[in-house]
Amino acid sequence: MIRRQWPLLLALGFAALGLLLVALDGFRIGCGLLGFAVLLAGAARAFLPTRRVGLLVVRSRSFDVLLLLVMGVALVVLAVVVPGPRQ
Repeated sequence: MIRRQWPLLLALGFAALGLLLVALDGFRIGCGLLGFAVLLAGAARAFLPTRRVGLLVVRSRSFDVLLLLVMGVALVVLAVVVPGPRQ
């Protein structure tokens, strides 16, 4: 069972690390890592066969990939655009 879920577990691992970094006051790096995790999930959904991606399958492949890529890019842009703390 877990062998089929490795793409999801990998993306969740990166997302958990990103959330930990955000909680430890590393907003830019953490948000960028969250965006990377979502982009990784989108790439897994795009390139792996449906039977191998497990719970990443929600709707059609094109819808899943488009949604994950848009969300991942939005998170990475957010990490770059939001100004840092004032000194």
